[in-house]
Amino acid sequence: MSHMPDVKEHLSLLVRLSKVDNFIAEPEAKLIHYIGSLHGLTEDDIEMIIDNPLPIAEMNTLQADTKFEYLFNLVQLMKVDGKVFQSEIDFCERIAIKLGYKPAVIADLSAYIYSDPNISTNRNFLRSIADEHLIPTK
Repeated sequence: MSHMPDVKEHLSLLVRLSKVDNFIAEPEAKLIHYIGSLHGLTEDDIEMIIDNPLPIAEMNTLQADTKFEYLFNLVQLMKVDGKVFQSEIDFCERIAIKLGYKPAVIADLSAYIYSDPNISTNRNFLRSIADEHLIPTK
């Protein structure tokens, strides 16, 4: 059903981003619930992750599609409450690097990703932007 290998790890990452400012804003919580339910988690599963996010996992082994999905959701979450804090940008850039992207990918994607999940920019277009920021592997 889901192309995401471990949705709990993915959601944990989003929870950690939303808690960077020590407070999960309601729009952030809603988006986390929305993404969790899309991937078949129950409300209880999602609440447990919000209370106890998993540690940030190794990410360099993830499939390319999954890396992009993580990146996309991180930027979406960063923007969802209408305020973007430097701490959130720093967190996203750190995760981008763990995913194998240059940190500038966050700013570039931010220009095209909207906080409203109903406004969707063409994903292939976004993916092409993200791919330009991939750090070449040896």
